[in-house]
Amino acid sequence: MQPTRRDVLRLGLGTSTLLACGATVPTFLANAANALAAEPARDAKGRILVVLQLDGGNDGLNTVAPYADDDYPKHRPRLHLAAKAVAKIDDRVGFHPGLSDFAKLLESRQLAVVQGVGYPNPNRSHFESMAVWHTARPDPKRDTPGWLARGLDAVPPAPGGDVAALHVSGELLPQALVGGQRHVPSLTSLEQFHRRLGIPDGAGAREQRATLDALASEERGKPGSLLQFVQRSSTLTYTSSARLESVVAGGSASYPEFYGLARRLRLIAQLIKAGLTTSIYYTRLGGFDTHANQFGTHDGLLREMGASLQAFLKDMTDSGNGQRLVVLVFSEFGRRLTENASAGTDHGTAAPVFLLGGAVKSGLHGPYPNLRDLADGDPKFAIDFRRVYATLLDGWLSCPSDKVLGEKFETLPLLSV
Repeated sequence: MQPTRRDVLRLGLGTSTLLACGATVPTFLANAANALAAEPARDAKGRILVVLQLDGGNDGLNTVAPYADDDYPKHRPRLHLAAKAVAKIDDRVGFHPGLSDFAKLLESRQLAVVQGVGYPNPNRSHFESMAVWHTARPDPKRDTPGWLARGLDAVPPAPGGDVAALHVSGELLPQALVGGQRHVPSLTSLEQFHRRLGIPDGAGAREQRATLDALASEERGKPGSLLQFVQRSSTLTYTSSARLESVVAGGSASYPEFYGLARRLRLIAQLIKAGLTTSIYYTRLGGFDTHANQFGTHDGLLREMGASLQAFLKDMTDSGNGQRLVVLVFSEFGRRLTENASAGTDHGTAAPVFLLGGAVKSGLHGPYPNLRDLADGDPKFAIDFRRVYATLLDGWLSCPSDKVLGEKFETLPLLSV
């Protein structure tokens, strides 16, 4: 009698085991994996979107500072950035001094700065505003599928059996990736993929071997077979793990690994260079809720973001992947125009969004923030964030944005392809 899918899962021989997340696998799978890993990497020319979420509400007005606006220091006598301190983008705005690497990326035409991004009737709650961004819905419910989850459902899966999206973080899976038909795993290190070769032993080993031998006897790739179920499950395949080890053995580019974000981006780079067909990677950087003593905290966070992304883009360019990758950087909201009594800033609304990579149309996009035309004390948003999403869906991921977003949003000239 053939083993059932339930038998596979009951024995712990589902996809997580074949990922080598704690149990050994039989020699026949190890040999097959090694053979496939020795072959040239599968076609991996598809486009990739990397999403970096800045948790807490990044202060956009000090990230891209309107240093030439006289109203800026009036509202921020302690926190404003002087003209001599910023890395000037033009004669009106400049990058925070902690973002010197962003200035270099702009100079090398790998950075698009989209000013004044937000949405109507802004919500200043972390949870509620992030839910709006995650779902691209003005009134999201807890079970509303995320915009990326809907996007994945709207396009056919890529050949090769790798997951369509990966969450590279130890945090909870973001709502943007939840609610679709495709499972999105989370990971924090390559050790989760290291396979262990040999025969299972210990409790239940005989039963495990029998089930795996039955799987091995099925015709390879037979439609509906259990072996195909294991091979093409919605988690990283065992053979992908073999390729990953060869990439690690071959070394890696230089990253500022004292930064957690740099380590996560290095991991994403390794996965891309291993030839995975995964099209979306998602990671995050926290700590942006700067209600008090913002100056030093914000400086450190921006330095981590800038240095980590600069190293990642260099790695991708040097490995020949620079033109097939776009990075989206966003936060749930900006900070208030007026600083508070604790030398910090409270929850605001509109803020800049960044796109990075060799395929972006570099430079400033959107109008400058108007510090005199305010709504509830803050500059009004000028660009709906769903226009950014529509641009990426239609122009980069070849996914119908109106189907994902529920209506048609005008795209922006952010891509050079």
